[in-house]
Amino acid sequence: MTSITRFAPSPNGFLHVGHALSAIIAHDLARRSGGRFLLRIEDIDLERRRPEFVSGIFEDLSWLGLTWEEPVLVQSQHFKSYLAAADKLIAMGLLYPCFASRSEIIAAADPQKTDPHGVLLYPGLWKGASAERVGARMAEGDTPALRLNMDGAMQALRRKRGDKPLTFTEVAEDGSRQTIIAEPERWGDAIIVRKDVPASYHLSVVVDDARQGVTHVTRGKDLFAATDLQRLLQELLDLPEPVYSHHRVICWADGRKLSKSNHDMGLRALREEGASAADIRRVIGLA
Repeated sequence: MTSITRFAPSPNGFLHVGHALSAIIAHDLARRSGGRFLLRIEDIDLERRRPEFVSGIFEDLSWLGLTWEEPVLVQSQHFKSYLAAADKLIAMGLLYPCFASRSEIIAAADPQKTDPHGVLLYPGLWKGASAERVGARMAEGDTPALRLNMDGAMQALRRKRGDKPLTFTEVAEDGSRQTIIAEPERWGDAIIVRKDVPASYHLSVVVDDARQGVTHVTRGKDLFAATDLQRLLQELLDLPEPVYSHHRVICWADGRKLSKSNHDMGLRALREEGASAADIRRVIGLA
């Protein structure tokens, strides 16, 4: 089976060896199967996007010996597509406006209830808010985030699938496949459209994977739980379901994940110190 894979970095820092692992796995999988390897720039976080980080992505991947199809999809050029997908969810009655600040959410949330990443679950401060209350905040010039009504979304899913569970296929490094039952409820009423930009990671990634025909999503295990919510959005929006492979995450000896903000094991720095692309493959265990 030929695979269409993608590497989708965010240009908010220079790439490190953890990114190299993700990119090379996706690239090599596509090449082995006679498929296609795509590059996507996930730059919806406009405040952190920097031109030098975008050009750095191209330079580092080229140095690693990777090639990809052109043109490269740049998310900030496709906000209309994400809004169109959000409009479908709105028409289904599954998104609602939320004006709550982070401090208000923290004050009202149950500290015992968190999402898979340890973030406090949204306590429903604006769920079911009246049109008058929403209109008053809009009249003040406030822009809301749009949250997913998870209860309503799960009801819509049951109407569509009956008792058939929501699942995804996880492919291990040895090629074996496992069916995973998704649990999107553990994300609560997640943000689907942010206040500052007309998209969110979860919405944009499912829209773009469908747009680009991605058949095989390869990414780190730190994003394994996000698959639950993304599979829900795919079902609600009638988008195709790719298979998934969540590979190991490269960490320091003390268990810390590599970070762009800390410039950990940056590819640019390693290259300047004389490392080769072959050295990087050895470091990440893909020699």
